[in-house]
Amino acid sequence: MVKLVRILSRATAKPYRTGQLKPNERPYLNENGHVDFAPDDIENPHNWSRPRRWYVTVCAVLLVVNATFASSSVSGCLGSVSEEFGVSEEAAGLTITLFLLGYCAGPLIFAPLSEFYGRRWIFYGTFLLYIAFNFLCAFAPNFGSLLVGRFLSGTFVSAPLSNGPGVLADLWGPVERGNAMAVFSCMVWIGPALGPIVGGFLELKENWRWSFYVLLWLGGVTALFMFTIPETFGPMILVHRARRIRRANIPGYEDVKAPVEEGDRTLLGIYKVALTRPWIILFDTISFLCAVYMSVVYTLLYMLFTIYPIVFQQRRGWNAGVGELPLIGTTIGALIGSIIVIFDSKHKAKKIEGGIELKPEDRLTLAMIGGVGFPIAMFWFAWTAEYNWIHWAVPTVAGVFLATSLMLIFVGYLNYLVDSYLMYAASAIAVNTVARSACGAAAPLFTNYMFEALGIGGGGSLIGGIAAALAVIPFAFYKYGERIRTRSRFAPTGPKKPNDEEAQRSEEEEKSRVPRADLPSDISGSSSTMIGDGGREENRRESRDDIQNALGELRDENVRFGLR
Repeated sequence: MVKLVRILSRATAKPYRTGQLKPNERPYLNENGHVDFAPDDIENPHNWSRPRRWYVTVCAVLLVVNATFASSSVSGCLGSVSEEFGVSEEAAGLTITLFLLGYCAGPLIFAPLSEFYGRRWIFYGTFLLYIAFNFLCAFAPNFGSLLVGRFLSGTFVSAPLSNGPGVLADLWGPVERGNAMAVFSCMVWIGPALGPIVGGFLELKENWRWSFYVLLWLGGVTALFMFTIPETFGPMILVHRARRIRRANIPGYEDVKAPVEEGDRTLLGIYKVALTRPWIILFDTISFLCAVYMSVVYTLLYMLFTIYPIVFQQRRGWNAGVGELPLIGTTIGALIGSIIVIFDSKHKAKKIEGGIELKPEDRLTLAMIGGVGFPIAMFWFAWTAEYNWIHWAVPTVAGVFLATSLMLIFVGYLNYLVDSYLMYAASAIAVNTVARSACGAAAPLFTNYMFEALGIGGGGSLIGGIAAALAVIPFAFYKYGERIRTRSRFAPTGPKKPNDEEAQRSEEEEKSRVPRADLPSDISGSSSTMIGDGGREENRRESRDDIQNALGELRDENVRFGLR
C-alpha cells in the first residue's frame, strides 16, 4: 500500500515521495501564526535537489521554445499561404502579426491568474488550448480561420512566456538565478530564428500546413514533459498545506491559514492592478525610454525574418530553405550573448559577496555594450548585404554580432527595470512586454515595402541610425539614472514627495517587515497595495505588486543581496 501511495504521488507531479513527508509532526507556523515553510522543508521549491530544479527549469524552457518557435515558423512559407488563399504576401504576414498581438495577453491576463491558481494549472490549460488551436491552423479551410487560429494560439502560448520567469524565481535564489535566466533569455531569441529555417525547407517539398504539423509534433512531445511540472509557486503550495491541515482537524490548528489567505485577496482586485497600473508606469521616464528602446530591438528581430529572404533569396537567388540558413548566425549570436550574461552575473555575484553594494545602474553594463554593438553590426550587415559580390559569410557574421548586441540590450534593460522599480517592477515589465510585442507584430507589414524603397543599405542604415541615437540612453541612465529615480513616483528610492502616498506607504511597510532568515524572501512578504476607484485604498496591509511572483522579479532578495 505504501508503494502504491508513493507511485500515485509521482502522478500528481510532486518532486518528492509522499513517504518522505512526516504527517505526525506539528504544523510549522511563522511569527504571525500562518502556515509557512520550515527550515529545509522538502516542500519548499528552493530546497529541492539541484537536478530536480534544473529538470523543471528545462521543462519550462521547452514551453518557451514552443512559443517563440511558433511565432516565426510560418514566415518561411508565406509564399504558399499567399498562393493557396489568393492573398498578398503582406496579408499572409498577418499570421505573424496576430500571433504576436496574442502575446500581449500573457502579462495582463495569465500572470495574475497564475498567482491566484498557481503556475501548474495555468500551464496545463493554456498549453493544451494552444495545441488545440494549432489544429485549427493546420487544417484551416480558409484564410480567416487561419488568422483566428494564429491569434488564439499566440494568446494561449503567451502564458509560458510571462510565467516562465516566475518559475525560475520560485526555484532559484537571486545569485543562482542568473544562469537559469540566461538559458531562458537565449531561448527567447533562438526559437524565432529556427522557425523560418524549418519552414523554408518545408516550403521546398511540402506546403505551409507542414509547418503547423511540426508545431503539433513539438507541442505533443513538450506536453508530456509539461505534465511532470509540479506546482512551484510557494504561496500556493502553502495554501494547499493549510487546507490539508484544516481537513485533518489537528487540535489547535483547525482555523490555520496560509499568508495569502489572510485578507481580501480577490481576482478582481488583482486585475485592477494588472490592467491599470502598468499603463501609468509606462509614462515614467525610465519605463518609457526602456519601452521605446526594447520595442525597436524586438521589431528588428521580426524584421530580420523578412530581411534575410530579401538578401539571400531575392538578391542572391538561393532557394527558400538554404536562403534561411544564415539565420543560424543569429542563434550563435544569442548563445554568445547568454555566455556573456552568465559571466556578468558571476562577476556581480563576486562583488556582492565582497560587500560591494550595487545600484540599479550597474545593471546597464550589458545594455551599454549592446547599445554600441547594435548600430555597428547593423551598418556592417546592411552594406555588406547590399552587394552580391561580397561573400555571403560577411553579412552572416554581422548577423552574429547583431543578435549578440540585441540580446545584451534585452537582458540589461529587463534587469534594470526590475532593480529600479522593485515592488512595481511587475507592472513595468508587463507594459514593456505589451509595447514590444505590439511593435514586433507590425514588422511583417512594412518591412518589404521599406527595403524595396530604400534598398538593403538604405533600409539598414535607417535602422542603424535609430540604433545609434538610442545608444545614448543606457549611458545617460548610468550617469543620471539615480537622479531620475529620485524624481520618479514609482521608484522606491530617493526622497518622498507629498503626493506620493502609495510609494511612501509601501516603503514604510517594507521597512517595518523583518524577513525571516529561514524562508525564501519572495515568500516572506508577498502581497500588494491595491487602490480602487476614486483613489480609495482597498487593502492597506499589502505592499507588493499582485503580479510580482507571476513574473519572477526580485523584491526582498534585492535588498538582502545589495541589488539596489
